Amino acid sequence: MARGDPGTHQTLMSSHDILKAIPSVDEAIRYLEGRGVLSERPRPLVVRSVRAALEKERKAILAEDGREAASIEEAREAILGRLEREVERSALSDLVPVINATGVVVHTNLGRAPLSQSALDAVTAVARGYSNLEYDLTRGKRGKRDFLVRDALCELTGAEDALVVNNNAAAVLLALNTLAEGREVIVSRSELIEIGGSFRLPEVFEKSGTRMAAVGTTNRTHVSDVEGAIRGTTGAIMAVHWSNYEIVGFVERVGIRELAQIGGRRGIPVIHDLGSGILVETDRIGLRGEMTVAESVKAGATVSTFSGDKLLGGPQAGIAVGTADVIGRMRANPLTRALRPGKLTLGALQATLAHYLEDDALAEIPVLARITEPVESLRSRADALASIVAGKLGDRASVATAEVKARVGGGAAPEREIPSVALTIAPRTASPSAVAAALLETRPAVIVLTREDGIVLDLRTVAPSEEEALLAALVEAFEER
Repeated sequence: MARGDPGTHQTLMSSHDILKAIPSVDEAIRYLEGRGVLSERPRPLVVRSVRAALEKERKAILAEDGREAASIEEAREAILGRLEREVERSALSDLVPVINATGVVVHTNLGRAPLSQSALDAVTAVARGYSNLEYDLTRGKRGKRDFLVRDALCELTGAEDALVVNNNAAAVLLALNTLAEGREVIVSRSELIEIGGSFRLPEVFEKSGTRMAAVGTTNRTHVSDVEGAIRGTTGAIMAVHWSNYEIVGFVERVGIRELAQIGGRRGIPVIHDLGSGILVETDRIGLRGEMTVAESVKAGATVSTFSGDKLLGGPQAGIAVGTADVIGRMRANPLTRALRPGKLTLGALQATLAHYLEDDALAEIPVLARITEPVESLRSRADALASIVAGKLGDRASVATAEVKARVGGGAAPEREIPSVALTIAPRTASPSAVAAALLETRPAVIVLTREDGIVLDLRTVAPSEEEALLAALVEAFEER
Protein backbone atom coordinates (compact mmCIF):
# COMPACT_ATOMS: atom_id res chain seq x y z
CA MET A 1 0.00 0.00 0.00
CA ALA A 2 1.41 3.42 -0.95
CA ARG A 3 2.62 5.69 1.77
CA GLY A 4 -0.05 8.11 2.89
CA ASP A 5 -2.98 5.84 1.78
CA PRO A 6 -5.86 6.05 4.27
CA GLY A 7 -5.57 2.34 4.92
CA THR A 8 -1.96 2.48 6.10
CA HIS A 9 -1.82 1.49 9.77
CA GLN A 10 -0.21 4.30 11.74
CA THR A 11 1.14 3.85 15.26
CA LEU A 12 2.77 6.26 17.66
CA MET A 13 6.44 5.38 17.60
CA SER A 14 8.71 6.48 20.43
CA SER A 15 11.34 9.13 19.95
CA HIS A 16 13.99 6.43 20.55
CA ASP A 17 12.67 4.39 17.60
CA ILE A 18 12.26 7.42 15.36
CA LEU A 19 15.88 8.37 15.99
CA LYS A 20 16.84 5.06 14.37
CA ALA A 21 15.15 6.29 11.19
CA ILE A 22 17.59 9.19 10.77
CA PRO A 23 19.97 8.27 7.94
CA SER A 24 23.71 8.79 8.15
CA VAL A 25 25.24 11.65 6.18
CA ASP A 26 26.59 9.17 3.60
CA GLU A 27 23.17 7.54 3.20
CA ALA A 28 21.55 10.92 2.78
CA ILE A 29 24.11 11.99 0.16
CA ARG A 30 23.53 8.77 -1.82
CA TYR A 31 19.79 9.42 -1.72
CA LEU A 32 20.24 12.99 -2.94
CA GLU A 33 22.57 11.82 -5.70
CA GLY A 34 19.86 9.46 -6.89
CA ARG A 35 17.41 12.35 -6.90
CA GLY A 36 19.78 14.58 -8.91
CA VAL A 37 19.97 17.21 -6.17
CA LEU A 38 23.78 17.23 -5.96
CA SER A 39 24.11 18.58 -9.50
CA GLU A 40 22.73 21.96 -8.42
CA ARG A 41 25.36 22.93 -5.82
CA PRO A 42 28.99 22.21 -4.98
CA ARG A 43 29.16 18.93 -3.05
CA PRO A 44 30.80 20.41 0.11
CA LEU A 45 27.90 22.86 0.48
CA VAL A 46 25.36 20.06 0.05
CA VAL A 47 27.13 18.04 2.74
CA ARG A 48 27.06 21.05 5.02
CA SER A 49 23.33 21.51 4.42
CA VAL A 50 22.69 17.79 5.00
CA ARG A 51 24.48 17.82 8.35
CA ALA A 52 22.50 20.86 9.45
CA ALA A 53 19.19 19.34 8.31
CA LEU A 54 19.85 16.02 10.04
CA GLU A 55 20.77 17.81 13.26
CA LYS A 56 17.53 19.78 12.99
CA GLU A 57 15.59 16.49 12.62
CA ARG A 58 17.38 15.01 15.62
CA LYS A 59 16.54 17.97 17.86
CA ALA A 60 12.92 17.98 16.71
CA ILE A 61 12.51 14.26 17.47
CA LEU A 62 14.01 14.62 20.94
CA ALA A 63 11.64 17.48 21.68
CA GLU A 64 8.59 15.31 20.84
CA ASP A 65 6.86 12.48 22.69
CA GLY A 66 6.83 10.45 19.50
CA ARG A 67 5.61 10.42 15.91
CA GLU A 68 2.99 8.51 14.02
CA ALA A 69 4.48 6.15 11.43
CA ALA A 70 3.76 2.67 10.10
CA SER A 71 7.40 1.63 10.39
CA ILE A 72 10.94 2.91 10.80
CA GLU A 73 11.30 2.68 7.04
CA GLU A 74 8.30 4.94 6.52
CA ALA A 75 9.68 7.39 9.05
CA ARG A 76 13.03 7.32 7.22
CA GLU A 77 11.30 8.11 3.90
CA ALA A 78 9.55 11.07 5.48
CA ILE A 79 12.84 12.34 6.89
CA LEU A 80 14.56 11.97 3.50
CA GLY A 81 11.73 13.86 1.82
CA ARG A 82 12.09 16.74 4.26
CA LEU A 83 15.87 16.59 3.86
CA GLU A 84 15.59 16.93 0.08
CA ARG A 85 13.31 19.96 0.40
CA GLU A 86 15.67 21.51 2.97
CA VAL A 87 18.69 21.05 0.72
CA GLU A 88 16.82 22.44 -2.27
CA ARG A 89 15.79 25.46 -0.21
CA SER A 90 19.38 26.00 0.90
CA ALA A 91 20.31 26.47 -2.77
CA LEU A 92 18.02 29.52 -2.81
CA SER A 93 20.58 31.34 -0.66
CA ASP A 94 23.14 31.24 -3.48
CA LEU A 95 23.64 34.32 -5.64
CA VAL A 96 21.66 33.57 -8.81
CA PRO A 97 20.03 35.57 -11.62
CA VAL A 98 16.39 36.56 -11.17
CA ILE A 99 13.77 38.12 -13.42
CA ASN A 100 12.44 41.34 -11.93
CA ALA A 101 8.72 41.56 -12.70
CA THR A 102 7.92 43.97 -9.86
CA GLY A 103 7.89 47.17 -11.91
CA VAL A 104 10.56 48.75 -9.67
CA VAL A 105 13.38 49.58 -12.08
CA VAL A 106 16.13 50.42 -9.60
CA HIS A 107 15.43 47.61 -7.14
CA THR A 108 17.99 47.63 -4.34
CA ASN A 109 17.12 44.10 -3.19
CA LEU A 110 17.55 42.74 -6.71
CA GLY A 111 20.99 44.19 -7.42
CA ARG A 112 19.92 47.58 -8.80
CA ALA A 113 21.32 48.08 -12.30
CA PRO A 114 21.89 45.25 -14.80
CA LEU A 115 25.03 45.94 -16.82
CA SER A 116 25.11 46.69 -20.52
CA GLN A 117 26.60 44.14 -22.89
CA SER A 118 29.65 46.37 -23.35
CA ALA A 119 30.17 46.50 -19.60
CA LEU A 120 29.87 42.72 -19.36
CA ASP A 121 32.40 42.33 -22.15
CA ALA A 122 34.76 44.73 -20.39
CA VAL A 123 34.52 42.77 -17.14
CA THR A 124 35.30 39.54 -18.97
CA ALA A 125 38.23 41.11 -20.80
CA VAL A 126 39.96 42.44 -17.67
CA ALA A 127 39.08 39.38 -15.57
CA ARG A 128 40.59 36.71 -17.82
CA GLY A 129 44.16 37.96 -17.50
CA TYR A 130 46.36 40.80 -16.35
CA SER A 131 45.45 44.45 -16.89
CA ASN A 132 46.96 47.90 -16.47
CA LEU A 133 44.97 48.47 -13.27
CA GLU A 134 47.76 50.45 -11.62
CA TYR A 135 50.26 50.69 -14.45
CA ASP A 136 50.56 53.78 -16.65
CA LEU A 137 51.21 52.46 -20.16
CA THR A 138 52.15 55.94 -21.42
CA ARG A 139 55.02 56.27 -18.97
CA GLY A 140 55.85 52.64 -18.27
CA LYS A 141 55.49 53.27 -14.54
CA ARG A 142 53.07 52.63 -11.72
CA GLY A 143 49.85 54.58 -12.07
CA LYS A 144 46.64 55.23 -10.09
CA ARG A 145 43.63 53.04 -10.73
CA ASP A 146 40.96 55.75 -10.52
CA PHE A 147 42.73 57.72 -13.27
CA LEU A 148 41.34 55.09 -15.66
CA VAL A 149 37.89 56.74 -15.55
CA ARG A 150 38.79 60.23 -14.35
CA ASP A 151 38.83 61.90 -17.77
CA ALA A 152 35.44 60.43 -18.70
CA LEU A 153 33.86 61.59 -15.44
CA CYS A 154 35.31 65.08 -15.76
CA GLU A 155 34.12 65.34 -19.37
CA LEU A 156 30.59 64.25 -18.48
CA THR A 157 30.20 66.37 -15.34
CA GLY A 158 32.35 69.45 -15.92
CA ALA A 159 34.29 68.75 -12.72
CA GLU A 160 38.01 69.39 -12.34
CA ASP A 161 38.79 65.97 -10.90
CA ALA A 162 37.12 62.68 -10.00
CA LEU A 163 37.67 59.75 -7.66
CA VAL A 164 36.03 56.30 -7.51
CA VAL A 165 35.48 54.21 -4.36
CA ASN A 166 33.36 51.13 -3.68
CA ASN A 167 29.96 52.75 -3.04
CA ASN A 168 28.34 56.13 -2.45
CA ALA A 169 28.25 55.74 1.33
CA ALA A 170 32.04 55.32 1.15
CA ALA A 171 32.34 58.44 -1.01
CA VAL A 172 30.34 60.44 1.57
CA LEU A 173 32.40 58.99 4.43
CA LEU A 174 35.64 59.88 2.65
CA ALA A 175 34.53 63.42 1.82
CA LEU A 176 33.43 64.09 5.40
CA ASN A 177 36.60 62.66 6.90
CA THR A 178 38.86 64.53 4.48
CA LEU A 179 37.18 67.92 4.78
CA ALA A 180 35.89 68.05 8.34
CA GLU A 181 37.46 65.46 10.65
CA GLY A 182 37.17 66.73 14.23
CA ARG A 183 34.88 69.55 13.14
CA GLU A 184 31.17 70.19 12.60
CA VAL A 185 29.20 69.66 9.41
CA ILE A 186 25.98 71.61 8.90
CA VAL A 187 23.08 69.60 7.47
CA SER A 188 19.32 70.11 7.33
CA ARG A 189 17.26 67.97 9.71
CA SER A 190 15.03 66.94 6.82
CA GLU A 191 18.04 65.30 5.16
CA LEU A 192 19.13 63.00 7.98
CA ILE A 193 18.20 59.96 5.94
CA GLU A 194 18.19 56.27 6.72
CA ILE A 195 19.02 54.05 3.75
CA GLY A 196 18.59 50.31 3.21
CA GLY A 197 19.91 48.01 5.92
CA SER A 198 19.19 50.58 8.67
CA PHE A 199 22.31 52.63 7.89
CA ARG A 200 21.72 56.19 9.04
CA LEU A 201 23.48 59.37 7.99
CA PRO A 202 24.21 60.43 11.60
CA GLU A 203 26.15 57.17 12.00
CA VAL A 204 28.18 57.96 8.89
CA PHE A 205 29.02 61.34 10.42
CA GLU A 206 30.17 59.64 13.61
CA LYS A 207 32.36 57.10 11.81
CA SER A 208 33.89 59.83 9.66
CA GLY A 209 35.15 61.62 12.77
CA THR A 210 32.92 64.65 12.23
CA ARG A 211 30.20 66.18 14.37
CA MET A 212 26.75 66.73 12.91
CA ALA A 213 25.17 70.18 13.28
CA ALA A 214 21.51 69.69 12.27
CA VAL A 215 19.61 72.87 11.39
CA GLY A 216 16.03 73.81 10.54
CA THR A 217 13.00 71.63 11.15
CA THR A 218 11.73 68.43 9.57
CA ASN A 219 9.89 70.27 6.80
CA ARG A 220 11.52 73.70 6.54
CA THR A 221 15.13 74.87 6.51
CA HIS A 222 16.05 78.46 5.66
CA VAL A 223 19.24 80.19 4.55
CA SER A 224 19.29 81.94 7.94
CA ASP A 225 19.36 78.53 9.67
CA VAL A 226 22.51 77.57 7.80
CA GLU A 227 24.25 80.92 8.24
CA GLY A 228 23.33 81.04 11.93
CA ALA A 229 25.00 77.67 12.56
CA ILE A 230 28.40 78.64 11.11
CA ARG A 231 31.15 79.04 13.68
CA GLY A 232 34.88 78.58 13.96
CA THR A 233 34.50 74.82 14.34
CA THR A 234 32.48 74.40 11.12
CA GLY A 235 34.29 72.14 8.66
CA ALA A 236 31.72 71.75 5.88
CA ILE A 237 28.13 72.23 4.76
CA MET A 238 26.28 69.22 3.40
CA ALA A 239 23.20 68.67 1.23
CA VAL A 240 21.66 65.21 0.91
CA HIS A 241 19.21 63.83 -1.65
CA TRP A 242 15.90 62.57 -0.23
CA SER A 243 16.72 59.15 -1.63
CA ASN A 244 13.81 57.06 -0.33
CA TYR A 245 11.07 59.52 0.59
CA GLU A 246 9.48 62.89 -0.14
CA ILE A 247 8.20 65.72 2.04
CA VAL A 248 5.31 67.64 0.49
CA GLY A 249 3.14 70.56 1.52
CA PHE A 250 4.56 73.34 3.72
CA VAL A 251 8.18 72.71 2.75
CA GLU A 252 11.28 74.82 2.22
CA ARG A 253 14.83 73.69 1.46
CA VAL A 254 18.06 75.55 0.83
CA GLY A 255 19.24 74.71 -2.68
CA ILE A 256 22.75 73.62 -3.51
CA ARG A 257 23.45 76.89 -5.35
CA GLU A 258 22.53 78.89 -2.24
CA LEU A 259 24.61 76.62 -0.03
CA ALA A 260 27.57 77.03 -2.41
CA GLN A 261 27.20 80.79 -2.22
CA ILE A 262 27.20 80.68 1.59
CA GLY A 263 30.21 78.37 1.56
CA GLY A 264 32.02 80.58 -0.92
CA ARG A 265 31.53 83.69 1.21
CA ARG A 266 32.66 81.95 4.39
CA GLY A 267 35.39 79.74 2.94
CA ILE A 268 33.57 76.51 3.82
CA PRO A 269 33.44 73.52 1.42
CA VAL A 270 30.03 72.18 0.38
CA ILE A 271 29.42 68.43 0.01
CA HIS A 272 26.48 67.39 -2.15
CA ASP A 273 25.30 63.78 -1.79
CA LEU A 274 23.25 63.26 -4.93
CA GLY A 275 22.53 59.62 -4.18
CA SER A 276 21.94 58.58 -7.78
CA GLY A 277 24.20 59.83 -10.55
CA ILE A 278 22.17 61.16 -13.45
CA LEU A 279 24.40 61.95 -16.44
CA VAL A 280 21.76 62.78 -19.07
CA GLU A 281 19.20 65.56 -19.32
CA THR A 282 16.36 64.57 -17.00
CA ASP A 283 13.70 65.37 -19.62
CA ARG A 284 15.07 62.51 -21.72
CA ILE A 285 14.25 59.97 -19.01
CA GLY A 286 11.09 61.58 -17.63
CA LEU A 287 12.65 62.78 -14.38
CA ARG A 288 12.27 66.53 -14.66
CA GLY A 289 13.05 68.15 -11.31
CA GLU A 290 15.85 65.76 -10.39
CA MET A 291 19.37 67.24 -10.44
CA THR A 292 22.06 65.90 -12.72
CA VAL A 293 25.67 65.62 -11.60
CA ALA A 294 26.69 68.32 -14.08
CA GLU A 295 24.09 70.67 -12.58
CA SER A 296 25.44 70.02 -9.08
CA VAL A 297 28.97 70.83 -10.22
CA LYS A 298 27.81 73.95 -12.08
CA ALA A 299 25.85 75.10 -9.02
CA GLY A 300 29.12 75.27 -7.11
CA ALA A 301 29.30 72.13 -4.98
CA THR A 302 32.87 71.61 -3.79
CA VAL A 303 32.41 67.86 -4.10
CA SER A 304 29.43 65.92 -5.46
CA THR A 305 29.03 62.23 -4.63
CA PHE A 306 26.81 59.64 -6.31
CA SER A 307 26.41 55.95 -7.06
CA GLY A 308 27.80 54.11 -10.05
CA ASP A 309 24.74 51.89 -10.21
CA LYS A 310 21.17 53.18 -9.72
CA LEU A 311 20.31 55.60 -12.54
CA LEU A 312 23.84 55.77 -13.87
CA GLY A 313 23.33 52.13 -14.80
CA GLY A 314 26.81 50.77 -14.09
CA PRO A 315 28.41 48.63 -11.37
CA GLN A 316 28.18 49.34 -7.67
CA ALA A 317 30.62 52.15 -7.01
CA GLY A 318 30.84 55.48 -5.26
CA ILE A 319 31.96 58.46 -7.33
CA ALA A 320 33.14 61.84 -6.10
CA VAL A 321 33.67 64.73 -8.51
CA GLY A 322 34.68 68.25 -7.63
CA THR A 323 37.51 70.73 -7.37
CA ALA A 324 41.02 69.51 -8.04
CA ASP A 325 42.19 70.52 -4.57
CA VAL A 326 39.52 68.65 -2.65
CA ILE A 327 39.51 65.52 -4.80
CA GLY A 328 43.31 65.49 -4.54
CA ARG A 329 43.05 65.59 -0.75
CA MET A 330 40.50 62.78 -0.78
CA ARG A 331 42.79 60.71 -3.01
CA ALA A 332 45.63 61.17 -0.51
CA ASN A 333 43.48 60.13 2.47
CA PRO A 334 44.59 56.71 3.82
CA LEU A 335 40.93 55.66 3.87
CA THR A 336 40.94 55.72 0.07
CA ARG A 337 42.99 52.55 -0.10
CA ALA A 338 40.50 50.73 2.13
CA LEU A 339 37.58 51.95 0.02
CA ARG A 340 39.03 51.55 -3.47
CA PRO A 341 37.25 49.48 -6.15
CA GLY A 342 38.70 46.52 -8.02
CA LYS A 343 39.45 45.99 -11.69
CA LEU A 344 36.05 44.43 -12.44
CA THR A 345 34.22 47.49 -11.14
CA LEU A 346 36.47 49.90 -13.00
CA GLY A 347 36.22 47.92 -16.22
CA ALA A 348 32.42 47.91 -16.08
CA LEU A 349 32.29 51.58 -15.11
CA GLN A 350 34.61 52.62 -17.92
CA ALA A 351 32.42 50.82 -20.47
CA THR A 352 29.24 52.30 -18.97
CA LEU A 353 30.60 55.85 -19.12
CA ALA A 354 31.53 55.27 -22.76
CA HIS A 355 27.81 54.92 -23.56
CA TYR A 356 27.22 58.45 -22.26
CA LEU A 357 30.18 59.83 -24.17
CA GLU A 358 28.94 58.18 -27.37
CA ASP A 359 25.32 59.25 -26.70
CA ASP A 360 23.83 55.76 -26.87
CA ALA A 361 23.15 55.38 -23.13
CA LEU A 362 19.35 55.31 -23.43
CA ALA A 363 19.47 52.42 -25.87
CA GLU A 364 22.38 50.42 -24.41
CA ILE A 365 22.16 50.83 -20.62
CA PRO A 366 19.43 48.46 -19.36
CA VAL A 367 18.08 50.70 -16.57
CA LEU A 368 17.62 53.64 -18.93
CA ALA A 369 16.16 51.40 -21.63
CA ARG A 370 13.59 50.06 -19.18
CA ILE A 371 12.63 53.54 -17.97
CA THR A 372 12.22 54.95 -21.47
CA GLU A 373 10.55 52.04 -23.31
CA PRO A 374 7.30 53.43 -24.79
CA VAL A 375 4.02 52.18 -23.32
CA GLU A 376 2.92 51.13 -26.81
CA SER A 377 5.86 48.76 -26.98
CA LEU A 378 5.03 47.31 -23.55
CA ARG A 379 1.39 46.87 -24.54
CA SER A 380 2.35 44.99 -27.69
CA ARG A 381 4.72 42.73 -25.75
CA ALA A 382 2.12 42.10 -23.04
CA ASP A 383 -0.61 41.16 -25.52
CA ALA A 384 1.67 38.69 -27.32
CA LEU A 385 2.95 37.16 -24.08
CA ALA A 386 -0.54 36.90 -22.56
CA SER A 387 -1.73 34.92 -25.57
CA ILE A 388 1.16 32.44 -25.27
CA VAL A 389 0.85 32.09 -21.47
CA ALA A 390 -2.91 31.53 -21.70
CA GLY A 391 -2.32 28.75 -24.21
CA LYS A 392 0.33 27.10 -22.02
CA LEU A 393 -1.63 27.30 -18.75
CA GLY A 394 -5.05 26.43 -20.15
CA ASP A 395 -7.73 25.98 -17.48
CA ARG A 396 -5.25 26.39 -14.63
CA ALA A 397 -5.38 30.20 -14.75
CA SER A 398 -7.06 33.23 -16.22
CA VAL A 399 -4.58 35.48 -18.06
CA ALA A 400 -5.04 39.13 -19.00
CA THR A 401 -3.15 42.42 -19.33
CA ALA A 402 -3.59 45.60 -17.34
CA GLU A 403 -2.40 49.20 -17.33
CA VAL A 404 -0.28 49.74 -14.20
CA LYS A 405 2.22 52.17 -12.72
CA ALA A 406 5.88 51.16 -12.48
CA ARG A 407 8.36 53.07 -10.33
CA VAL A 408 11.90 54.29 -10.83
CA GLY A 409 12.87 52.88 -7.44
CA GLY A 410 14.64 53.47 -4.16
CA GLY A 411 17.76 55.54 -3.94
CA ALA A 412 17.01 57.24 -7.24
CA ALA A 413 13.55 58.80 -7.61
CA PRO A 414 11.48 56.46 -5.44
CA GLU A 415 8.07 58.05 -5.86
CA ARG A 416 8.34 58.71 -9.60
CA GLU A 417 5.79 56.59 -11.39
CA ILE A 418 6.01 55.46 -15.01
CA PRO A 419 3.02 54.22 -17.05
CA SER A 420 3.41 50.51 -17.70
CA VAL A 421 1.61 47.35 -18.77
CA ALA A 422 1.49 44.11 -16.80
CA LEU A 423 0.52 40.52 -17.25
CA THR A 424 -2.12 39.52 -14.66
CA ILE A 425 -2.60 35.85 -13.85
CA ALA A 426 -5.42 34.57 -11.63
CA PRO A 427 -4.71 30.93 -10.69
CA ARG A 428 -7.69 28.56 -10.53
CA THR A 429 -5.90 25.57 -9.00
CA ALA A 430 -3.68 27.28 -6.41
CA SER A 431 -3.48 30.44 -4.36
CA PRO A 432 -1.61 33.47 -5.76
CA SER A 433 0.88 33.25 -2.88
CA ALA A 434 1.60 29.59 -3.68
CA VAL A 435 2.33 30.43 -7.31
CA ALA A 436 4.51 33.40 -6.30
CA ALA A 437 6.43 31.10 -3.92
CA ALA A 438 6.87 28.51 -6.67
CA LEU A 439 8.30 31.18 -8.97
CA LEU A 440 11.01 31.85 -6.38
CA GLU A 441 12.23 28.28 -6.87
CA THR A 442 12.44 28.33 -10.67
CA ARG A 443 15.72 29.02 -12.44
CA PRO A 444 15.88 31.87 -13.03
CA ALA A 445 13.65 32.85 -10.14
CA VAL A 446 10.89 35.34 -10.94
CA ILE A 447 9.94 38.08 -8.48
CA VAL A 448 6.31 39.19 -8.91
CA LEU A 449 3.68 41.24 -7.12
CA THR A 450 0.81 39.36 -5.46
CA ARG A 451 -2.78 40.46 -5.08
CA GLU A 452 -5.75 38.79 -3.47
CA ASP A 453 -6.99 37.56 -6.84
CA GLY A 454 -3.71 36.79 -8.62
CA ILE A 455 -0.15 37.70 -9.47
CA VAL A 456 1.05 40.72 -11.45
CA LEU A 457 4.10 40.72 -13.73
CA ASP A 458 5.04 44.26 -14.74
CA LEU A 459 6.83 44.17 -18.09
CA ARG A 460 8.49 47.56 -17.50
CA THR A 461 11.24 45.69 -15.65
CA VAL A 462 11.32 42.58 -17.85
CA ALA A 463 13.65 42.87 -20.84
CA PRO A 464 12.42 41.37 -24.14
CA SER A 465 15.36 38.95 -23.98
CA GLU A 466 13.97 37.54 -20.69
CA GLU A 467 10.51 36.66 -22.00
CA GLU A 468 11.36 33.11 -23.03
CA ALA A 469 12.80 32.32 -19.58
CA LEU A 470 9.80 34.01 -17.95
CA LEU A 471 7.40 31.83 -19.92
CA ALA A 472 9.28 28.66 -18.96
CA ALA A 473 9.25 29.68 -15.30
CA LEU A 474 5.49 30.30 -15.35
CA VAL A 475 4.82 26.90 -16.88
CA GLU A 476 7.05 25.21 -14.29
CA ALA A 477 5.41 27.07 -11.40
CA PHE A 478 1.94 25.96 -12.48
CA GLU A 479 2.87 22.32 -12.95
CA GLU A 480 0.97 20.10 -10.48
CA ARG A 481 -0.97 23.13 -9.29
